[in-house]
Amino acid sequence: MNAIDLKERHAVVTGGARGIGLAIARRYLEAGASVALWDLEAGALAEARELLAPLGRVHTAVVDVRQEAQIEQAAQEAHEAFGDVHILVNNAGVLGPVAPSWDYTPAQWREVLDINLTGAYLCCRALVPPMRAARSREPKRDPGAPARQRVINIASVAGKEGNAFNAAYSASKAGLIAFTKSLAKELAGDGVLLNCITPASADTAIFAGVAPEHREEMRRVLLARVPMARFVEVDEVAAMACWLASADCSFSTGAVFDISGGRSVY
Repeated sequence: MNAIDLKERHAVVTGGARGIGLAIARRYLEAGASVALWDLEAGALAEARELLAPLGRVHTAVVDVRQEAQIEQAAQEAHEAFGDVHILVNNAGVLGPVAPSWDYTPAQWREVLDINLTGAYLCCRALVPPMRAARSREPKRDPGAPARQRVINIASVAGKEGNAFNAAYSASKAGLIAFTKSLAKELAGDGVLLNCITPASADTAIFAGVAPEHREEMRRVLLARVPMARFVEVDEVAAMACWLASADCSFSTGAVFDISGGRSVY
């Protein structure tokens, strides 16, 4: 594992109680950062905190990213716990129904878009203005010096290619990619860098929401699209997220970083 220095940096990771979010939180702590985990499941958050606490400062908050008031409260708590928040990782997401688009109910469609896309917008709305303010308070430095403030959106290769029978998820991740590009351009002059990662499928708890009779077939179809013929490991996504938060990533913003085993090469 490459040594990356995130000392004196404070991060918020949504969907941080398990899977990719938990792996990112662990990698940030190992690099010296403090981490606030936001997740909807209180029990999973408690387990994650117990697991990660030996690695550094961990704060947790039960947050439904569809609820603006909960986000605002958690953001306030993070600032009280850490001071400035330097890194936001928008990772919270759901797969949604695995079904033809016409079989979705409007409520199911909205739920996926609300969590995967609007949730990221609401978290940015709460945390980006303080990031901009913190950046403006920093001592004047070499204009080429890398920013400490970062936003990292966890999208999906499905947002670039579309997955059949998974239209809401694909649409939400495509929207997250576009949101990344737009907000990054708005923030470029403020020194806040914003990028997204588009992983291929990871073998995480997200599959638990798929009906058992469809789960193995879905796994087979997804693996068949990956030339490297395996799922991405959550630690591989975490390594990319750690580099994107580091000083080594200094001139990339609005970019889409694939980690798809060769599935997507554009």
